[in-house]
Amino acid sequence: MEFRAALFDLDGTLLDSNGVWREVDARFFAARGVAVDHAEYARAVQGMSFREAAEYTVRRYGFNESVEAVMGEWMEMTREEYARHVNLKPGARDYLRALKCRGVKLAVVTANRAELFMATLERWGVAELFDAFCTSAEVGDASKADGALYRLAARRLGVEPKDCAVFEDVLDGIAGAKRCGMRAV
Repeated sequence: MEFRAALFDLDGTLLDSNGVWREVDARFFAARGVAVDHAEYARAVQGMSFREAAEYTVRRYGFNESVEAVMGEWMEMTREEYARHVNLKPGARDYLRALKCRGVKLAVVTANRAELFMATLERWGVAELFDAFCTSAEVGDASKADGALYRLAARRLGVEPKDCAVFEDVLDGIAGAKRCGMRAV
């Protein structure tokens, strides 16, 4: 497959971080005495932006907390894990380096927050490989399904959407990439 730019999702695609979020979910709901089917909850929030997931959680479970308070708690619970324990997926660093050597422009496209993931990318020595970092917070915390996040990444990289390959593990993200005229992997 030929492409001039590669746009990478992080959680579950480049980073082996899904276990962190399962643990955060378990601790978050346990602290509130709420029994949750964690697999069902994960499917419900999959593809949502950070804010959308917090809004859904507050609304769905009727919490008397602000969305900002929920997001802040999640950030505090995950910050240390990302900084010290989240790993790259096997082969990710080698693949990123190989693309960079071929002259492919690289971007992160994620619903996550930079204050979490940058520590992981720096610890693994891959942060400097990326030409752009794009988060859903920069496009109004919209889900990836509408494609705005991918269009932002293409603009920042100075490439046409048709010249981009998107590496994604969530169907909403794949749909958003295709909606923009990008190839989805």
